[in-house]
Amino acid sequence: MSDDNYDVVVLGGGSGGYACALRAQQLGLKVVVVEKDKLGGTCLHWGCIPTKALLHAGEVADHVRDGGAVGVKASLEGIDMSAVNSYKDGVVTRLFKGLQGLFSAAKIEIVEGEGRLVAADTVEVGGRRLTGKNIVLATGSYARTLPGLELGGRVMTSQQAISLTDVPGRAVIIGGSVIGVEFASVWRSFGAEVTIIEALPRLVPAEEAVLSKNLERAFSKRKITFKTGTKFESVEQSDSGVTVTLEGGDTLEADVLLVAVGRGPQSEGMGFEEQGVTLDRGWVPTDERLRTNVDGIFAVGDLVPGLQLAHRGFAHGIFVAEEIAGLEPMPIVDSGIPRVTYCNPELASVGLTEAEAKERYDSVETYEYNLGGNGKSQILQTGGLVKLVREKDGPIVGVHMIGDRMGEQIGEATLTVNWEAFPDDVAALLHSHPTQNESLGEASLALAGKPLHSHA
Repeated sequence: MSDDNYDVVVLGGGSGGYACALRAQQLGLKVVVVEKDKLGGTCLHWGCIPTKALLHAGEVADHVRDGGAVGVKASLEGIDMSAVNSYKDGVVTRLFKGLQGLFSAAKIEIVEGEGRLVAADTVEVGGRRLTGKNIVLATGSYARTLPGLELGGRVMTSQQAISLTDVPGRAVIIGGSVIGVEFASVWRSFGAEVTIIEALPRLVPAEEAVLSKNLERAFSKRKITFKTGTKFESVEQSDSGVTVTLEGGDTLEADVLLVAVGRGPQSEGMGFEEQGVTLDRGWVPTDERLRTNVDGIFAVGDLVPGLQLAHRGFAHGIFVAEEIAGLEPMPIVDSGIPRVTYCNPELASVGLTEAEAKERYDSVETYEYNLGGNGKSQILQTGGLVKLVREKDGPIVGVHMIGDRMGEQIGEATLTVNWEAFPDDVAALLHSHPTQNESLGEASLALAGKPLHSHA
């Protein structure tokens, strides 16, 4: 091959793109990655990693503030956002350097610049044309706003919010899904007064209804205000703050307004349509093997309709590399992908909700195990539950959890759902005592008809 001819040209170096490149190189394919910003993309630099670092800082603040409840005398002097940001940026920098090291060791070429699809097998960047037997579109997503809502100043998305130099005294958040409730949680932990505006009837509306109910109860105890079934109308900002007007005329005063209404596909102006790639409102539809309608062009990650999660992007990227290499990997099914919302308390789920299961199966069974019966949860002073959903007399098809650190239990839940385990299968496994992991075993014991620390 000439220098600018490759087996795989990857457009975008975020979660899906870099995973595809690393796996392709392992499989002996010649690969190049085009990235206009930083390798690692949104997740590493402006999303998953920095926000979770902020949430951990907030968790530490809450532990200091609440130390008296366990006999530890401590007082919170305040939040030093300069130091918090230094800690957060240090985490990102170390991971970024590690990723760069992986690419350097693998000798994968990275071309910096804004790439554009100029032929079905060619990406142009900075006047250079990179031709590939296969093209992988991995351009990711961007933070959406609402019609008529101009970003700037005190009106921001999560990308600006992760770098605030001061804790806002009062914050309004439009959107009560993952990003909205995570920022509400961290800002409240830092001492801010927070109000969430959500147009749908409940917070985290994509999750199992009982998780929403428990989250709303927990947020109320934390004095996080939320208005569900409420629509935003307009905002005015001054040098000192913002005035948010809601549908019906009510107004809210705040220091900042966070717009957390989801993310849209990053596809505009990249030549996709011109080269015949089908777009649907900016998304790139694919078949189950992540092939677009154009031969030799694949799409991965947030660009593909479905869950917008970094680990979905990783899985997509690995899948496409293996597909190109002829390994015939198993397709990635969205319902089998774990989901975690890292607010306090955490939400973690995988598989079908009860409502979704009822649409698919003739009959379903569910069980809710309350963390009040779990020793480690009592030690951690957390409330919450584990809900299992199964096809009647069949496997567990959904696991839904809420409580402090419950995101760490999602691994077993993911195996349970994806391996189509029956309650008896999980009940037979030993779960260490005392751990929150026991809650999954206890729920399965109960659903199998042999409860131990819970009622049938």
